[in-house]
Amino acid sequence: MATIECEQPQPDLYKFVGRIIIYRSNQEPVARSLGPENLLLKGATLKNTKKIYGVAVYTGMETKMALNYQGKSQKRSAVEKSINAFLIVYLCILLGKATVCTTLKYVWQSNPFNDEPWYNEKTKKERETFKVLRMFTDFLSFMVLFNFIIPVSMYVTVEMQKFLGSFFISWDKEMYDEEIQEGALVNTSDLNEELGQVEYVFTDKTGTLTENSMEFIECCIDGHKYKDCISEVDGFSQTDGHLKYYGKAEKSREELFLRALCLCHTVQIKEADQVDGLMAHPERKYTYISSSPDEIALVKGAEKYGFTFLGLENNFMKIQNQKNETEMYQLLHVLNFDPVRRRMSVIVRTTTGKLLLFCKGADSSIFPRVQQEEIQQTKVHVDRNAMDGYRTLCVAFKELTEKEYDKIDKQLNEAKMALQDREEKMAKVFDDTEADMHLIGATAVEDRLQEQLAETIEALHAAGMKVWVLTGDKMETAKSTCYACRLFQTSTELLELTARTVGEGERKEDRLHELLLEYHKKLIPDVPKHRGGLKRSWTLSQEYGLIIDGSTLSLILNPSQDSGSSNYKSIFLQICLKCTAVLCCRMAPLQKAQIVRMVKNTKGSPITLSIGDGANDVSMILEAHVGIGIKGKEGRQASRNSDYAVPKFKHLRKLLLAHGHLYYVRIAHLVQYFFYKNLCFILPQFLYQFFCGFSQQPLYDAAYLTMYNICFTSLPILAYSLLEQHISIDTLTSDPQLYMKVSDNAMLQWRPFLYWTFLGAFEGLVFFFGVYFLFQSSSLEDNGKVFGNWTFGTIVFTVLVFTVTLKLALDTRFWTWMNHFVIWGSLAFYVFFSFFWGGVIWPFLKQQRMYFVFAHMLTSVSTWLAIILLIFISLFPEILLIVLKNIKEKNHQAGPFDLPVLVSYKRIENGYVKAEDAVTNLAERYPLRIP
Repeated sequence: MATIECEQPQPDLYKFVGRIIIYRSNQEPVARSLGPENLLLKGATLKNTKKIYGVAVYTGMETKMALNYQGKSQKRSAVEKSINAFLIVYLCILLGKATVCTTLKYVWQSNPFNDEPWYNEKTKKERETFKVLRMFTDFLSFMVLFNFIIPVSMYVTVEMQKFLGSFFISWDKEMYDEEIQEGALVNTSDLNEELGQVEYVFTDKTGTLTENSMEFIECCIDGHKYKDCISEVDGFSQTDGHLKYYGKAEKSREELFLRALCLCHTVQIKEADQVDGLMAHPERKYTYISSSPDEIALVKGAEKYGFTFLGLENNFMKIQNQKNETEMYQLLHVLNFDPVRRRMSVIVRTTTGKLLLFCKGADSSIFPRVQQEEIQQTKVHVDRNAMDGYRTLCVAFKELTEKEYDKIDKQLNEAKMALQDREEKMAKVFDDTEADMHLIGATAVEDRLQEQLAETIEALHAAGMKVWVLTGDKMETAKSTCYACRLFQTSTELLELTARTVGEGERKEDRLHELLLEYHKKLIPDVPKHRGGLKRSWTLSQEYGLIIDGSTLSLILNPSQDSGSSNYKSIFLQICLKCTAVLCCRMAPLQKAQIVRMVKNTKGSPITLSIGDGANDVSMILEAHVGIGIKGKEGRQASRNSDYAVPKFKHLRKLLLAHGHLYYVRIAHLVQYFFYKNLCFILPQFLYQFFCGFSQQPLYDAAYLTMYNICFTSLPILAYSLLEQHISIDTLTSDPQLYMKVSDNAMLQWRPFLYWTFLGAFEGLVFFFGVYFLFQSSSLEDNGKVFGNWTFGTIVFTVLVFTVTLKLALDTRFWTWMNHFVIWGSLAFYVFFSFFWGGVIWPFLKQQRMYFVFAHMLTSVSTWLAIILLIFISLFPEILLIVLKNIKEKNHQAGPFDLPVLVSYKRIENGYVKAEDAVTNLAERYPLRIP
């Protein structure tokens, strides 16, 4: 029998504090600590364990997965904000129309004959009605009559477009990775168009820019370098040559170092499955598994030098030494790695009873904890390896006495049993334990760059995006990676704000202030003044790159009260925004989010994108406007918390330059088109009130009012918003400068909005007055009969439906069978519905006002001619504008093909172009000019 005591439900997946108290007959209760290693989450799989016995501690909405559904910030795209602004304009138009009609109605009725003609006398009740109340009800009646100008159906169409459009990302075969057998994933479809507006890209380094596939390169023991010619093939070791020693440490120190690599880790052994037939590698009957690829690389590195880890059995770690002898070490405690300490340790007991603590971690966390005279000889190798782009770890040890161990054991057990502040207590014990150690050496592990990384970053730069690298690695390692992936060019002048340049001591804030002012003075005068701002034209005559580390960033974001440096952040931000690339190293996860938030909240609210692969990247992924997770080797925390997930960094190029560009163009056109077609729809209704005594008489039949947005004009724009490719995907991917043509929400600014509004107003005027002048003829039929008001409205509605549908056909550049089907099908359906609706006497209708109206209308040749002529007149300005623009493009375009021109496309001047020949050639072939 046992009871479990644990903390209240909380959403952190990697934290759990509890204890189990076991009651046995005639014995004292025994308490055991419970931690995150004892908690199985949803989706967990057992490895090397046949079965477990478990008990549910949290259920229902108290589970960690359920609690993680909450608290995610709502992200809204720039398109949604533009829609709201446009909606306010159209709401004002609606209120204005209703107010004008209500006012003019009472002006018109001020004449007694108009107010109460002899054939329509008012009742006693109508005469006694309070005038203000009548005016209010009339105002509401006009609001109802004109309410169709508000495109309510647009919101439904936009949501359908976003949801259905997101499948194109998931279905993209070029974004499918054969290695992990997965493609891109869309966690939210609300931000599709935001992918086409990104200005800042914040990226992690390890696992995002690199493969996170570690390979042991070399090590250093007591300052002596050890390197061999060994390559890894399919995870198995093959020695191609003799070991190369650069000097040699004592044999005992070599063995101590290799034993540390074999013991200080959390690697597990997985036995190979039993299979019949020949095995490719019969000598290897097991594989290593671990949460970190670094640890596997180090264990394999020790194996190359003759020390092999054989696994953990009954709390005893087994290793095989160079003499093929098996050594047993009792594992007493594991001091787990965490991103704050940046190290991990184990305490083991040898068969002779000796107690040893082995520790490995980042140099910044190990060096302060070892004897200072041992550091220099190893530091030289660590710095050189970091400059070469390798990931470095330092290894240290210390021997414990029984008394020291008993004290540590007691403190650890007390901390583990604590239900309150367990983590803080354990961190203090870890800190005290990992002190006064002796440095043995260091390791160098290579993390290869991802394929097509340099090309992708160059494309993002050419598209006008700034790429910032936010990493927890050493400055030298990260800097080398930035050069390798061409984030920094050889011509880039680097500005450093690090502990090395700022220095230590009391004057470091003064020195930081001096550097900030110096860099600010160097950057700001070089910026040319362009009309309309500098959001995309940010290139300077000299390219600058900025490097900053976590400690200096803390000084900038959190200056001391007496420093008088409250403007640090402002100056620093101005410097960052003028640099072509920024590298932030030694960053804590929270600092990554602070950097993103700082840029996101600058003037102009630039669109930010964060991309990472690990749990330490989740904070910046959630903070950015668009968060992208890499399906890497550090678990699925990043991809689970992201808006989009892709297998590799290279897929970001197509996701932004092709999918993002097209999604934005499609939805921007959809929004403008909806406002335009609803204005065309309601303006004739408004004008009709001037000819019907402002009596709220509808121009269109109720069926037409209902079906206009639902059936007659909805499918063509939905198909357009899903399938349109005004420029081919290959062209968009190969010519990144095209991305800048829709930057800064170019197609949803006030200028294109006013263009669409005036176009809708012009066509509405043509529809109404064109038919009005047609009806000036005393007779439209051979028998001398005249058409009525429902025929008038039906002619206007017919011209309206055909014009707005053909307008969309003119805008379509990429025709598919579906576009043809919905465009011509919608027109055919309108004609069919009109014949059907007016060809039957419907028993549920009190008035058969549309009976035979449509069929009778088409018997007049004048009507046919008027419909065709009015459609042509309405579309003529649009056709003329397209022809003139295409002629102008052909006169100036030197490329092998012509790019279609969208009315609301933005022109670019002084767009950012890289110095490389490939991008320069593209710029020469497809110049972007302001007329």
